[in-house]
Amino acid sequence: MKRLEDSELIFGRMMRITEPHLIARYNEALSGFGLPETRLSSFRIDMTGFSPEVADEIGDRQYLDPHGVNRRYIILSPVQQELPVVHTAFSNTGKLMHQFFNANRRAINALTIKDVLYGEIDDPILVVNDIEDLLSIEQVEFKVHTGQDLASQALQLRVLIDRLRKDPDAWRDDDMLHEMVRLSQHTGDIRTNTLVPEEVVFRHNTFWSSHFGGVYVFIDANQTTVIGDSTAPGFRRSRPWQVAYIDKSDTENIWRFLVETARVQTPRGSWVEKSGYLDHRVEMLVTMLAFHRASKGNHRPGDKRWVQRWMNDNSSFIKDEGTLPFLLWAKREIESWAEIDIHEVDARGRFILSRANPDHKDVWLVNRLISDQVPFDFVARFVFNKPSFYEDYHDWGEALKEHVVKTVSASYLTNKAAMRRQLFGFEGD
Repeated sequence: MKRLEDSELIFGRMMRITEPHLIARYNEALSGFGLPETRLSSFRIDMTGFSPEVADEIGDRQYLDPHGVNRRYIILSPVQQELPVVHTAFSNTGKLMHQFFNANRRAINALTIKDVLYGEIDDPILVVNDIEDLLSIEQVEFKVHTGQDLASQALQLRVLIDRLRKDPDAWRDDDMLHEMVRLSQHTGDIRTNTLVPEEVVFRHNTFWSSHFGGVYVFIDANQTTVIGDSTAPGFRRSRPWQVAYIDKSDTENIWRFLVETARVQTPRGSWVEKSGYLDHRVEMLVTMLAFHRASKGNHRPGDKRWVQRWMNDNSSFIKDEGTLPFLLWAKREIESWAEIDIHEVDARGRFILSRANPDHKDVWLVNRLISDQVPFDFVARFVFNKPSFYEDYHDWGEALKEHVVKTVSASYLTNKAAMRRQLFGFEGD
């Protein structure tokens, strides 16, 4: 994984913590969770405060996510909002964190000047035992603690201020006035510096979960749809009157669901040619076909002459495998302004030619689902489905690893928004 780290394809854009006072605050949060304090003088954190270095030191990758639910967080700086989430069991953890930061910006800015915020993204369950447990998570509440107890002191001070304003005789209470002075020495003027988060409850909408080999939960107005392994506990048994279930190997019904809910964009010349989407798929496919066909030692995907020679030498294999001829046929049809009847194409082919509807709120999750069906597109896997990308990477030869790192770095890391706009039709994180 060192090549990935050096190229910032894993643990990239994290915040380096070296200041002693920030390390001390981080340790206050760890102690609050009942975890051992770190002895490191330097480590990196993501948006949630997760640190790969601290995880290695503790010997527990799940130290902020012990049961894959009720995710813990540690906030040392408002800058964390701009960081990625690099380790989570739920795809919407980053979205929930963004909502918390946005809703409580003033409190976070004020508190992190002197203190650390930490706590849990709390939901109704403690452990995920079956599908019903996932379906029961309809909203979450951010439980908030501070290392120096500034938030609770601010609440106490607010109560005393309210009493002073509303009780005509409160100004005669010297003990109360002295307590207000004492509290304000710690909190500052809470009339201008809000130290208590005001919005902590958020909806838990459409998401992917790592439990049971990966489960997608799509929530629509009248129905919830679960896509996952049919052997998972509770599959097709939890809320059958309300929930539709599709096995993750049932590509035909997955496709039908995406089309019926307007979550997928089928191939049309209006966007396919402009985006270069099929050219991209061809490049990805040839790279992976050559890798699986050629010996790892002879595979040279970065050498275009080698690739062309490999294609010529393996034309029979390419024809029998069928995917490349299919893609080239689709390209010719689009370029001649012919209409591709998507219903005449098998389910796998439909996923290869299509992308998520850029205007749908679930665009990220649908592109992730599509990448499950098109594993040869390693760029799409990296953008939308990093856990699967890292699993794939582990099994590749050195030549392919080097080529993939260079390709992803050049095509995506240099300008993520531009690449998403070009290939997938949207820019946002």
